[in-house]
Amino acid sequence: MELTYHWEGDVLIPDLELEDGSNYQIGKYGRMRQRYLFENHHAMYTHLVLTEKLWKHLEEVDMECNDMMDMLTVRMAEREGVTEHLKSVDQLGWVRKMNNIRSRAEEVVLHDLIYR
Repeated sequence: MELTYHWEGDVLIPDLELEDGSNYQIGKYGRMRQRYLFENHHAMYTHLVLTEKLWKHLEEVDMECNDMMDMLTVRMAEREGVTEHLKSVDQLGWVRKMNNIRSRAEEVVLHDLIYR
């Protein structure tokens, strides 16, 4: 493996690139998972960084969390009768119920996917 360098001021900086060229932007849940691993499972975090699997792991967790949030929100809203009709009749009541549903769904997602 041959390394190339470039000058930045008076310092030579190696030109390093990760093998995984994914352009996925890690979202809220990916960043939460990263912080959790760094603070509570440092050995696992370090292993993922050194094997260049951290960003792929965070991408998978972030997508899985977003999918689960969407699914749980829809199912809870259906079960509790939070519909478009309620939205047109009582907007504040609809917002209150949807915020409650999103809060509970996020609690499930955090427990099951982030802090495991």
